[in-house]
Amino acid sequence: MINLTSETGFFLMGFSDDRRLQILYALLFMVIYLLALTGNLLIITIITLDPRLHSPMYYFLKHLSLLDLCFISVTVPQSIANSLMGNGYISLGQCVLQVFFFIALASSEVAILTVMSYDRYAAICQPLHYETIMNPKACSRAVMAAWSAGGLSGLAHTAVNFSIPLCGERVIHQFFCDVPQMLKLACSYEFVHELAMAAFTTSMAFLCLLSIMLSYVRIFSAVLKIPSAEGRTKVFATCLPHLFVVTFFLSTAGFEFLRPPSDSPSAMDLMFAIFYTVIPPTLNPVIYSLRNEAMKAALRKVLSKEEFSQRKVYLKSLFKL
Repeated sequence: MINLTSETGFFLMGFSDDRRLQILYALLFMVIYLLALTGNLLIITIITLDPRLHSPMYYFLKHLSLLDLCFISVTVPQSIANSLMGNGYISLGQCVLQVFFFIALASSEVAILTVMSYDRYAAICQPLHYETIMNPKACSRAVMAAWSAGGLSGLAHTAVNFSIPLCGERVIHQFFCDVPQMLKLACSYEFVHELAMAAFTTSMAFLCLLSIMLSYVRIFSAVLKIPSAEGRTKVFATCLPHLFVVTFFLSTAGFEFLRPPSDSPSAMDLMFAIFYTVIPPTLNPVIYSLRNEAMKAALRKVLSKEEFSQRKVYLKSLFKL
Protein backbone atom coordinates (compact mmCIF):
# COMPACT_ATOMS: atom_id res chain seq x y z
CA MET A 1 0.00 0.00 0.00
CA ILE A 2 2.76 2.45 0.93
CA ASN A 3 4.69 1.81 -2.29
CA LEU A 4 1.50 2.31 -4.31
CA THR A 5 0.87 5.75 -2.83
CA SER A 6 4.47 6.92 -2.56
CA GLU A 7 4.49 8.85 -5.84
CA THR A 8 1.15 8.54 -7.62
CA GLY A 9 -1.48 9.28 -4.99
CA PHE A 10 -2.66 8.90 -1.39
CA PHE A 11 -4.23 6.28 0.81
CA LEU A 12 -7.40 7.27 2.72
CA MET A 13 -7.67 5.30 5.93
CA GLY A 14 -11.44 5.84 6.23
CA PHE A 15 -13.36 4.48 9.21
CA SER A 16 -12.23 0.88 9.71
CA ASP A 17 -10.08 -1.95 8.40
CA ASP A 18 -12.85 -4.48 9.10
CA ARG A 19 -14.48 -5.50 5.80
CA ARG A 20 -17.95 -5.87 7.32
CA LEU A 21 -17.77 -2.43 8.90
CA GLN A 22 -16.58 -0.96 5.60
CA ILE A 23 -19.70 -2.32 3.88
CA LEU A 24 -21.88 -1.00 6.71
CA TYR A 25 -20.36 2.50 6.51
CA ALA A 26 -20.77 2.46 2.73
CA LEU A 27 -24.48 1.60 3.03
CA LEU A 28 -25.04 4.26 5.69
CA PHE A 29 -23.27 6.89 3.60
CA MET A 30 -25.27 5.80 0.55
CA VAL A 31 -28.58 6.30 2.40
CA ILE A 32 -27.49 9.70 3.71
CA TYR A 33 -26.25 10.73 0.27
CA LEU A 34 -29.54 9.74 -1.41
CA LEU A 35 -31.49 11.66 1.25
CA ALA A 36 -29.33 14.76 0.71
CA LEU A 37 -29.67 14.54 -3.08
CA THR A 38 -33.44 14.04 -2.91
CA GLY A 39 -34.00 16.86 -0.42
CA ASN A 40 -31.85 19.44 -2.17
CA LEU A 41 -33.11 18.56 -5.65
CA LEU A 42 -36.67 18.83 -4.34
CA ILE A 43 -36.04 22.33 -2.96
CA ILE A 44 -34.42 23.46 -6.22
CA THR A 45 -37.34 22.03 -8.23
CA ILE A 46 -40.05 23.52 -6.01
CA ILE A 47 -38.54 27.01 -5.98
CA THR A 48 -38.00 26.90 -9.74
CA LEU A 49 -41.55 25.75 -10.55
CA ASP A 50 -43.57 27.82 -8.07
CA PRO A 51 -43.82 31.53 -9.06
CA ARG A 52 -44.81 32.44 -5.49
CA LEU A 53 -41.32 31.49 -4.34
CA HIS A 54 -39.53 33.74 -6.83
CA SER A 55 -38.30 36.12 -4.14
CA PRO A 56 -34.79 36.94 -2.86
CA MET A 57 -35.04 34.65 0.18
CA TYR A 58 -35.92 31.59 -1.90
CA TYR A 59 -33.51 32.59 -4.65
CA PHE A 60 -30.66 32.39 -2.13
CA LEU A 61 -32.10 29.19 -0.66
CA LYS A 62 -32.05 27.59 -4.12
CA HIS A 63 -28.36 28.42 -4.49
CA LEU A 64 -27.68 27.10 -0.98
CA SER A 65 -29.33 23.81 -1.96
CA LEU A 66 -27.26 23.68 -5.15
CA LEU A 67 -24.11 24.27 -3.11
CA ASP A 68 -25.11 21.57 -0.62
CA LEU A 69 -25.81 19.12 -3.42
CA CYS A 70 -22.37 19.71 -4.95
CA PHE A 71 -20.62 19.90 -1.56
CA ILE A 72 -21.71 16.47 -0.37
CA SER A 73 -20.97 15.01 -3.82
CA VAL A 74 -17.31 15.99 -3.50
CA THR A 75 -16.50 13.63 -0.62
CA VAL A 76 -19.22 11.03 -0.01
CA PRO A 77 -19.33 9.14 -3.37
CA GLN A 78 -15.55 8.63 -3.30
CA SER A 79 -15.78 7.34 0.27
CA ILE A 80 -18.62 4.96 -0.69
CA ALA A 81 -16.63 3.60 -3.64
CA ASN A 82 -13.49 3.11 -1.53
CA SER A 83 -15.44 1.28 1.19
CA LEU A 84 -17.24 -1.01 -1.25
CA MET A 85 -13.99 -1.88 -3.05
CA GLY A 86 -12.05 -2.22 0.21
CA ASN A 87 -9.39 0.08 -1.22
CA GLY A 88 -8.64 3.56 0.13
CA TYR A 89 -6.43 4.61 -2.77
CA ILE A 90 -7.09 8.01 -4.35
CA SER A 91 -5.02 9.36 -7.22
CA LEU A 92 -3.19 12.67 -7.05
CA GLY A 93 -5.53 14.22 -9.63
CA GLN A 94 -8.63 13.12 -7.72
CA CYS A 95 -7.19 14.51 -4.50
CA VAL A 96 -6.39 17.86 -6.15
CA LEU A 97 -9.94 18.14 -7.49
CA GLN A 98 -11.40 17.10 -4.15
CA VAL A 99 -9.45 19.77 -2.25
CA PHE A 100 -10.32 22.46 -4.81
CA PHE A 101 -14.06 21.79 -4.90
CA PHE A 102 -14.28 21.19 -1.15
CA ILE A 103 -12.67 24.53 -0.26
CA ALA A 104 -14.45 26.40 -3.09
CA LEU A 105 -17.92 25.11 -2.21
CA ALA A 106 -17.43 25.52 1.55
CA SER A 107 -16.28 29.13 1.06
CA SER A 108 -19.20 29.84 -1.27
CA GLU A 109 -21.62 28.36 1.26
CA VAL A 110 -20.32 30.62 4.03
CA ALA A 111 -20.73 33.60 1.69
CA ILE A 112 -24.29 32.60 0.72
CA LEU A 113 -25.25 32.13 4.38
CA THR A 114 -23.93 35.63 5.07
CA VAL A 115 -25.98 37.07 2.21
CA MET A 116 -29.07 35.22 3.47
CA SER A 117 -28.66 36.77 6.92
CA TYR A 118 -28.43 40.25 5.38
CA ASP A 119 -31.54 39.49 3.32
CA ARG A 120 -33.48 38.63 6.49
CA TYR A 121 -32.15 41.79 8.17
CA ALA A 122 -33.29 43.96 5.25
CA ALA A 123 -36.72 42.27 5.12
CA ILE A 124 -37.41 42.64 8.86
CA CYS A 125 -35.56 45.80 9.86
CA GLN A 126 -35.93 47.82 6.65
CA PRO A 127 -39.17 46.55 5.08
CA LEU A 128 -39.96 49.83 3.27
CA HIS A 129 -36.64 49.74 1.42
CA TYR A 130 -36.44 45.95 1.01
CA GLU A 131 -37.39 45.79 -2.67
CA THR A 132 -34.87 48.52 -3.47
CA ILE A 133 -32.04 46.94 -1.46
CA MET A 134 -32.64 43.36 -2.61
CA ASN A 135 -33.55 44.04 -6.23
CA PRO A 136 -32.95 41.26 -8.81
CA LYS A 137 -29.68 42.78 -10.04
CA ALA A 138 -28.31 43.06 -6.48
CA CYS A 139 -29.30 39.45 -5.73
CA SER A 140 -27.62 38.17 -8.90
CA ARG A 141 -24.45 40.10 -8.11
CA ALA A 142 -24.39 38.77 -4.53
CA VAL A 143 -24.69 35.18 -5.74
CA MET A 144 -22.03 35.69 -8.42
CA ALA A 145 -19.71 37.23 -5.81
CA ALA A 146 -20.27 34.25 -3.47
CA TRP A 147 -19.49 31.67 -6.16
CA SER A 148 -16.49 33.67 -7.44
CA ALA A 149 -15.03 34.16 -3.95
CA GLY A 150 -15.35 30.43 -3.32
CA GLY A 151 -13.62 29.58 -6.59
CA LEU A 152 -10.71 31.93 -5.87
CA SER A 153 -10.35 30.51 -2.36
CA GLY A 154 -10.33 26.97 -3.74
CA LEU A 155 -7.69 27.84 -6.35
CA ALA A 156 -5.44 29.54 -3.79
CA HIS A 157 -5.64 26.71 -1.26
CA THR A 158 -5.11 24.02 -3.89
CA ALA A 159 -2.11 25.77 -5.43
CA VAL A 160 -0.43 26.33 -2.07
CA ASN A 161 -1.34 22.95 -0.56
CA PHE A 162 0.02 20.86 -3.44
CA SER A 163 3.20 22.91 -3.78
CA ILE A 164 4.34 21.73 -0.34
CA PRO A 165 6.96 18.94 -0.30
CA LEU A 166 5.68 15.83 1.44
CA CYS A 167 7.78 13.58 3.65
CA GLY A 168 7.09 9.99 4.60
CA GLU A 169 4.06 7.87 3.87
CA ARG A 170 1.17 9.43 1.96
CA VAL A 171 -1.49 8.11 4.30
CA ILE A 172 -4.39 10.43 5.17
CA HIS A 173 -6.31 9.51 8.32
CA GLN A 174 -9.65 10.67 6.94
CA PHE A 175 -12.30 9.54 4.43
CA PHE A 176 -11.40 12.36 2.02
CA CYS A 177 -8.44 14.62 1.20
CA ASP A 178 -8.80 16.87 4.22
CA VAL A 179 -6.40 19.84 4.30
CA PRO A 180 -5.61 19.67 8.07
CA GLN A 181 -4.80 15.97 7.75
CA MET A 182 -2.67 16.57 4.65
CA LEU A 183 -0.62 19.19 6.48
CA LYS A 184 0.59 16.42 8.78
CA LEU A 185 2.35 14.88 5.77
CA ALA A 186 4.32 18.06 5.01
CA CYS A 187 8.04 18.28 5.65
CA SER A 188 9.07 20.34 8.67
CA TYR A 189 8.54 24.10 8.28
CA GLU A 190 7.44 23.66 4.66
CA PHE A 191 3.76 24.34 5.30
CA VAL A 192 4.05 27.95 6.53
CA HIS A 193 2.41 29.26 3.33
CA GLU A 194 -0.57 26.95 3.72
CA LEU A 195 -0.91 28.01 7.37
CA ALA A 196 -0.91 31.64 6.26
CA MET A 197 -3.57 30.85 3.66
CA ALA A 198 -5.63 28.98 6.27
CA ALA A 199 -5.30 31.94 8.66
CA PHE A 200 -6.54 34.31 5.95
CA THR A 201 -9.50 32.06 5.10
CA THR A 202 -10.34 31.67 8.78
CA SER A 203 -10.26 35.45 9.21
CA MET A 204 -12.69 35.86 6.30
CA ALA A 205 -14.97 33.19 7.79
CA PHE A 206 -14.83 34.97 11.16
CA LEU A 207 -15.81 38.26 9.50
CA CYS A 208 -18.74 36.49 7.83
CA LEU A 209 -19.78 35.00 11.17
CA LEU A 210 -19.50 38.42 12.84
CA SER A 211 -21.65 39.96 10.10
CA ILE A 212 -24.24 37.20 10.53
CA MET A 213 -24.33 37.67 14.30
CA LEU A 214 -24.74 41.46 13.97
CA SER A 215 -27.59 40.95 11.51
CA TYR A 216 -29.38 38.62 13.91
CA VAL A 217 -28.83 40.87 16.92
CA ARG A 218 -30.65 43.62 15.03
CA ILE A 219 -33.30 41.20 13.78
CA PHE A 220 -34.09 39.85 17.25
CA SER A 221 -34.12 43.38 18.70
CA ALA A 222 -36.70 44.36 16.09
CA VAL A 223 -38.72 41.14 16.56
CA LEU A 224 -39.06 41.67 20.31
CA LYS A 225 -40.77 44.99 19.58
CA ILE A 226 -43.50 43.32 17.49
CA PRO A 227 -46.73 43.43 19.55
CA SER A 228 -48.25 40.35 17.89
CA ALA A 229 -47.14 36.99 19.30
CA GLU A 230 -48.06 35.39 15.96
CA GLY A 231 -45.79 37.83 14.12
CA ARG A 232 -42.89 37.08 16.44
CA THR A 233 -43.41 33.33 16.00
CA LYS A 234 -43.44 33.66 12.21
CA VAL A 235 -40.17 35.62 12.17
CA PHE A 236 -38.46 33.26 14.60
CA ALA A 237 -39.59 30.26 12.52
CA THR A 238 -37.88 31.81 9.51
CA CYS A 239 -34.68 33.02 11.18
CA LEU A 240 -33.85 30.39 13.80
CA PRO A 241 -33.30 27.54 11.29
CA HIS A 242 -30.88 29.74 9.35
CA LEU A 243 -29.02 30.64 12.55
CA PHE A 244 -28.81 26.95 13.51
CA VAL A 245 -27.37 26.02 10.09
CA VAL A 246 -24.76 28.79 10.28
CA THR A 247 -23.73 28.00 13.86
CA PHE A 248 -23.48 24.24 13.32
CA PHE A 249 -21.55 24.48 10.06
CA LEU A 250 -19.04 27.14 11.11
CA SER A 251 -18.48 25.88 14.67
CA THR A 252 -17.70 22.29 13.68
CA ALA A 253 -15.54 23.30 10.70
CA GLY A 254 -13.76 25.97 12.73
CA PHE A 255 -13.01 23.55 15.57
CA GLU A 256 -11.46 21.02 13.18
CA PHE A 257 -9.39 23.55 11.25
CA LEU A 258 -8.19 25.64 14.22
CA ARG A 259 -7.37 23.02 16.82
CA PRO A 260 -3.68 22.06 17.15
CA PRO A 261 -2.69 19.14 14.88
CA SER A 262 -2.09 15.78 16.53
CA ASP A 263 0.34 13.14 15.34
CA SER A 264 -2.00 10.32 16.31
CA PRO A 265 -5.32 9.92 14.45
CA SER A 266 -8.48 9.97 16.56
CA ALA A 267 -12.18 9.24 16.18
CA MET A 268 -12.83 12.93 16.87
CA ASP A 269 -11.26 13.85 13.51
CA LEU A 270 -13.72 11.60 11.69
CA MET A 271 -16.66 12.72 13.80
CA PHE A 272 -16.12 16.44 13.20
CA ALA A 273 -15.44 15.82 9.50
CA ILE A 274 -18.87 14.18 9.25
CA PHE A 275 -20.42 17.09 11.16
CA TYR A 276 -19.30 19.71 8.65
CA THR A 277 -19.26 17.68 5.41
CA VAL A 278 -22.27 15.34 5.61
CA ILE A 279 -24.76 16.59 8.22
CA PRO A 280 -25.44 20.19 7.00
CA PRO A 281 -26.23 19.27 3.36
CA THR A 282 -28.56 16.54 4.62
CA LEU A 283 -30.34 18.59 7.29
CA ASN A 284 -30.73 21.85 5.36
CA PRO A 285 -33.66 20.64 3.20
CA VAL A 286 -35.44 19.28 6.29
CA ILE A 287 -34.90 22.47 8.28
CA TYR A 288 -35.97 24.82 5.51
CA SER A 289 -38.93 22.79 4.21
CA LEU A 290 -40.55 21.39 7.34
CA ARG A 291 -40.37 24.71 9.20
CA ASN A 292 -41.56 26.82 6.26
CA GLU A 293 -45.28 26.99 5.45
CA ALA A 294 -44.71 28.45 1.97
CA MET A 295 -42.35 25.59 1.08
CA LYS A 296 -44.81 22.98 2.37
CA ALA A 297 -47.66 24.54 0.42
CA ALA A 298 -45.52 24.63 -2.74
CA LEU A 299 -44.52 20.98 -2.21
CA ARG A 300 -48.16 19.94 -1.88
CA LYS A 301 -48.96 21.84 -5.05
CA VAL A 302 -46.11 20.24 -7.02
CA LEU A 303 -47.09 16.75 -5.84
CA SER A 304 -50.82 17.25 -6.43
CA LYS A 305 -52.55 15.33 -9.23
CA GLU A 306 -53.80 18.50 -10.92
CA GLU A 307 -50.36 20.06 -11.06
CA PHE A 308 -48.85 16.79 -12.29
CA SER A 309 -51.45 16.59 -15.06
CA GLN A 310 -50.75 20.16 -16.13
CA ARG A 311 -47.00 19.48 -16.28
CA LYS A 312 -47.64 16.31 -18.29
CA VAL A 313 -49.78 18.18 -20.85
CA TYR A 314 -47.17 20.94 -21.06
CA LEU A 315 -44.34 18.45 -21.68
CA LYS A 316 -46.38 16.66 -24.37
CA SER A 317 -46.96 19.95 -26.16
CA LEU A 318 -43.23 20.68 -26.07
CA PHE A 319 -42.37 17.29 -27.59
CA LYS A 320 -44.94 17.82 -30.37
CA LEU A 321 -43.20 21.07 -31.28
